[in-house]
Amino acid sequence: MASFNEDSLKKKLDDLNMSQQSIQTVSLWLIHHKKHAHTVVNVWYRELISATDSRKLTFMYLANDVIQNSKKKGPEYNKEFGNKLGKVFEHLGGQRLDEKSIRGMNRLLTVWEERNVFDQEKVKLFQKNLNKGGPVLKVKDSSSRKRERKEHSKKNESSKKPRRSSESSESSRLRKESEGADTTSPSTPPPSEPPEPEQLIEALQELENAATSDAVVREKIASLPDEVSDVSHLSKLEDLNAARTLSKKVEDAMAMLESYNKRLAEEMEARKMVARMLHDYITFQKDLLAQAEETLEEHRQKHTKVKKVRDELRAHLQNLPDISKLPSIRTGGLAPLPSAGDLFT
Repeated sequence: MASFNEDSLKKKLDDLNMSQQSIQTVSLWLIHHKKHAHTVVNVWYRELISATDSRKLTFMYLANDVIQNSKKKGPEYNKEFGNKLGKVFEHLGGQRLDEKSIRGMNRLLTVWEERNVFDQEKVKLFQKNLNKGGPVLKVKDSSSRKRERKEHSKKNESSKKPRRSSESSESSRLRKESEGADTTSPSTPPPSEPPEPEQLIEALQELENAATSDAVVREKIASLPDEVSDVSHLSKLEDLNAARTLSKKVEDAMAMLESYNKRLAEEMEARKMVARMLHDYITFQKDLLAQAEETLEEHRQKHTKVKKVRDELRAHLQNLPDISKLPSIRTGGLAPLPSAGDLFT
């Protein structure tokens, strides 16, 4: 993972666009560097203030993605953004934003209230600051939403043709728009958050003790007598004691096989999980690699320009006269300058 510094953060924010991939890539990078949350939010705030009105919604979508996806990592971003968003919405309320931006930001607020990202009073304050000077789109409370769901449910039941309620469609669009997704294209599941290297290593190490690696149990299963799996041996039983002995062997074999099959099923799920983790980790690393390559190429070009300036400067210095070799006035090497009186005689 690339190290954190403000220049790298500003570069990522400059390159940020409305696409879901762009927002999620930057969001994952910020979440990884959550220990710098205070600096991140301050830089994000300054860049949002100076951004054009058309890009401010993109910055808000990025903040939403970071806030919601960093919850299980820690409270750093929720706290830092919570302290700064009041000023952000005051700033946004004083801008001449287009209808799409206002609508998108109000929907973000609805999402935050529904998912308890911030308490309802704070969300109302954000919305009041955002919509000052214009009509306020009220955030509905939980009871209002429940009543609406019941009403929509009754309408759907009374309709002969089943259809999705307008609330469900609106909620779907709201979630997609709040995450920066394109609502006009078919929805695709967003990539999972990449695991930390330590988590991936731990999961791989656990597979070393998986069922398929248990040679002792596998040897016991391989050495089971034929009579526990071949019904033809039942005809060879001579008395009740022999039947009971065979029954005990069969029960023991069943218990061992059931336990081993359960472990195999758990191993299969664990391997699927590790495969997903590896896929997500590799995908994320490829994105970071692409960014690193772009940064490297950019700095190579800067290095070439600086080197050219250095070479030209050296050539210029070589053409300058050596002051130490010029005649000294004290030794009479140069005639003294005329005085002011000499100029008028």
